[in-house]
Amino acid sequence: MFLIRTTRPYAALAAAFALVTALLMTVGAPAPAHAADNGRWSVYPTSAQPGGRPYFYLTADPGTTLMDKVTVTNKADEPLTFKLYAADAYNTARDGGFAVRSLGEKQTGVGAWAKPEKARVTVPPGSSLDVPVTITVPESAEPGDHPGALVALDEKVDPAEGSVEVGVQRAVGARIYLRVGGPTMPALSVENVRMEHSQPLVPGFGKSTATITYTLYNRGNVTLNPKVELSAKGLFGRKLLDRDLTKVPSELLPRQKVQLTEHWSGSPQLDWGDVQLTATSEDIESSGSASFFALPWLVAAVLFGVLLGGGGMWFAKRRKARQAA
Repeated sequence: MFLIRTTRPYAALAAAFALVTALLMTVGAPAPAHAADNGRWSVYPTSAQPGGRPYFYLTADPGTTLMDKVTVTNKADEPLTFKLYAADAYNTARDGGFAVRSLGEKQTGVGAWAKPEKARVTVPPGSSLDVPVTITVPESAEPGDHPGALVALDEKVDPAEGSVEVGVQRAVGARIYLRVGGPTMPALSVENVRMEHSQPLVPGFGKSTATITYTLYNRGNVTLNPKVELSAKGLFGRKLLDRDLTKVPSELLPRQKVQLTEHWSGSPQLDWGDVQLTATSEDIESSGSASFFALPWLVAAVLFGVLLGGGGMWFAKRRKARQAA
């Protein structure tokens, strides 16, 4: 399901289409193999076989045209009118979830190539409607994966909860996984690794935590299913941490990057070392690391006081020696 917010009066509806729309799903879990459904209507590829296809899985060479159909089912007890359009997919920056462009945004991939026969349909209650879809892959199309969705956007604008100035539009999209023929080049990198400490004032009284942020970047032209391992070593190479991360997008789309955060509870309060993140997907691997220096505030203050006092005494002795000379 998608949510689009707009302001009232409804004349401002066109501006709302420029807002980002996102598929709502469980973050970090594989996409469920069933039709896109929000309880009131569903969108899925048309199929003559029982159970049907959960998504569009298509392959084509540059310069070819594909023909298919999409089915929109109205489960409500009233007629529903939808705008049908194709949209490019991307990963959300917040958590890497699968999302698609809104109607008013520029489409450059399958969102521009796929055209439903009807841009606006009304489906009676308890009925389904099959709409032909034409996908024209241009000669200049880059090889690799071009994910997207066929979206049914409800024309009705509902008032947002707790607001009289904001309306909500809902949409459901059937995913499109289109692969254009040609060489595939999987590539993955881990970038911008940083670590920040939160430590108790007095060592040993309370637990310290660390926040590790990093960027996962799919530099290739195929969708990846990355796995990420976090490890940490302290002074003299002591192993402090080694675990697989779970808050990783299940699908990292081509040329997409996401910034992710991992929390380390019980991080060292007094140590010097580095953290390393290793991402793998099929036969490719990439790593990124960052150094850290853990020092409690009280210890730092004592050391600073000792250094300051020692420096003051040394300066006083030098001054006295000069005066005596």
